[in-house]
Amino acid sequence: MNKLVITRWKERILTALVSEKRVLELGLEEEDSILGNIYMGKVKRIVKNLNSAFVDFAQGQTGYYSLEDNPSPGLKEGDEIVVQVARDAVKTKDPVLTSNLNFTGKYAVVTSGKKVIGFSSRITDKEFKERLRPRLEAVTAGEAGVIVRTNAYGMEEELLEETRCLMDQYRRIREKAAYRTCYSVLGRAEPEYLKTLKGVLSGSLEEVITDDPDIYRNVKEYLDGQEPGAGEPVAVRLYEDRLVTLSRLYSLETVMDQALQKRVWLKSGGYLVIEITEAMVVIDVNTGKYSGKKNLADTIRMTNLEAAEEICCQLRLRNLSGIILVDFIDMHREEDKEALMDALRRYVRQDSVKTTVVDMTQLNLVEMTRKKQKRPLWEQVAAVKGK
Repeated sequence: MNKLVITRWKERILTALVSEKRVLELGLEEEDSILGNIYMGKVKRIVKNLNSAFVDFAQGQTGYYSLEDNPSPGLKEGDEIVVQVARDAVKTKDPVLTSNLNFTGKYAVVTSGKKVIGFSSRITDKEFKERLRPRLEAVTAGEAGVIVRTNAYGMEEELLEETRCLMDQYRRIREKAAYRTCYSVLGRAEPEYLKTLKGVLSGSLEEVITDDPDIYRNVKEYLDGQEPGAGEPVAVRLYEDRLVTLSRLYSLETVMDQALQKRVWLKSGGYLVIEITEAMVVIDVNTGKYSGKKNLADTIRMTNLEAAEEICCQLRLRNLSGIILVDFIDMHREEDKEALMDALRRYVRQDSVKTTVVDMTQLNLVEMTRKKQKRPLWEQVAAVKGK
């Protein structure tokens, strides 16, 4: 079972998902983040050769709006449209805007884009899907689509009730849009720590611990508002020990420092080298000090299997995403390669963020992908230090 620790680091809210053995995930609340906010925007200009538009959504703030991702027939300069921030500004790039509004709960995501019912790839029960689809269609009445999250499996009534609440949010936003002026904020995103709480797999969390009274009240209010029977109840505790800080109790400073290093040592004496490039994340596996008591092939196999587990942990901890290329130590036995790929697929299933093990190339490089949901940890930390 895991604990969610919420504290402050350099005046930012730090969230850590902790198991009995180690910190699994780290995230810093971005003070100036507008990710997920919904605005009444105004089209500033349309760039046909880029198939895009630039939309003013707040005073002095312009966002990039893809006409390919957001088909908008007849859209012209001066038009007012409802947009949501899909990606924060990065360096010199404007925030990315979308007209596909998303409202996220623990069990479902209501979306104004494709008005269909979709299910997490981890839900494979066909009977469950067939039973839920018409009931969800009745709730949305064709006004929006629903993506059923992994947490919803076996929680049918809770899923339906939450979808009704999310649909109410969506309808309120549409009503506001009808009479609000340009640059109005129609809806604000939840704090990152509540998003993290919703994203934790059902049944895997036993306690939320925080040393901030306001956060304690917000978390307790959210958990108290959950439907009865929505899984095992999660305890909430306000940490008040003045002798040892919450950050020190869980060694969060040390873990964060290690998560920013390129080299990661394995228990066997081998190590990983993690390089982040513009195009992808490249990870190299080395035997290091490990010689083992078995023959060379067995030594390489054991090092690669240990590295596979650690790599999946590091992707979560550092929040790395996109294309990931892993250079494992070369193996010649086909059964060893199959064991490695099976282990990787097993470990990525523990990640709440969709991670796919694609294949092993002829050069014995393993290709993986991980869905991008927010900035990697190193960018979050750099943003704080740059203030």
